[in-house]
Amino acid sequence: MFNPINALLGLFSYDVGIDLGTANTLVMVKGKGIVINEPSVVAIDRETRKVQAIGAEAKQMVGRTPARIVAVRPLRDGVISDFDTTERMLNYFIHKVHQQNGFMIPRPRVVVGIPSGVTEVERRAVHDASLNAGARECYLIEEPMAAAIGAGLPIMEPTGSMIVDIGGGTTEVAVISLGGIVASTSIRVAGDEMDQDIINAVRLNYNLLIGERSAEQIKIQAGSAFSLSQEYEFQVKGRDLVTGLPRLVSLSTIEIRDALSASTNVIVEAVRDTIEVTPPELVADLMERGIALAGGGALLQGLDRRIAQETRFPVYVAKDPLSCVVRGTGEVLEELDRLASVLAQLTYRRPPASLS
Repeated sequence: MFNPINALLGLFSYDVGIDLGTANTLVMVKGKGIVINEPSVVAIDRETRKVQAIGAEAKQMVGRTPARIVAVRPLRDGVISDFDTTERMLNYFIHKVHQQNGFMIPRPRVVVGIPSGVTEVERRAVHDASLNAGARECYLIEEPMAAAIGAGLPIMEPTGSMIVDIGGGTTEVAVISLGGIVASTSIRVAGDEMDQDIINAVRLNYNLLIGERSAEQIKIQAGSAFSLSQEYEFQVKGRDLVTGLPRLVSLSTIEIRDALSASTNVIVEAVRDTIEVTPPELVADLMERGIALAGGGALLQGLDRRIAQETRFPVYVAKDPLSCVVRGTGEVLEELDRLASVLAQLTYRRPPASLS
């Protein structure tokens, strides 16, 4: 039904696509591209409950704040764990989008990516948090669908396309055909779990404690899922758990690969499980078209080769895998008439006919 107030507000607002990730939040404005890419971190004063910093500035505070200030990540395993903080973070990003472009906040419409395995309650939490943060309308799309769109897969055609989206909190595996998910697997093993694997391995093998930021840097620089052409050693600083003093140790890429093997094995198994329940006709398409990897985890060295070895399918990393989901939400905003069927539905709300 036509709403004149919404139509008026639409003249002064941008349609916004949001990849509300466990590790990073990306925001895309219709017709302008990605305008925000910041960590999903909020620094809060414990005593006053006031927000001290959000995004990149807040991430710099992780592990370095005084007792009264805590840097928190309001999303865990791809879902909201702290509703109020998520609402504040979304409000900040929505305001920032419009301030960057010279507008006051006029309550825009948004499309938000959500994990495919979330419950109805978790879907409503994202929906309500977006509305409370300033959006006048919020529409949800499952992340593997958005990632497939952003990766350029022909999701509306009667052929099989497979996407593996490895984020910070969840790994989403999906086979898509004719605009719908035919088979999917969602596991809560992804980048955060890999960081924890590295922390545990260094603690167990060297009695050395390192932080999350250090573990993430080790994963990015030396992590792998397949043998490297040239293995090497590097040094890591941390706190000795016996003496309590700083200590420097040497690690090898082989040790890091062994530490990550538990998580990579689970991801590979999720891919195999999804293939096993995929209809044979679509499996034939996948053998020809291959498997696309998206998300930050896709950048782990050798992961594509490892999955290809285990599945015997061609595997490739999508172009700019970190932004596939948010680019997918942006394409939905641009072509909603064609892609309206891919939106996730809430039980009490029907998807829109158009955002134009």
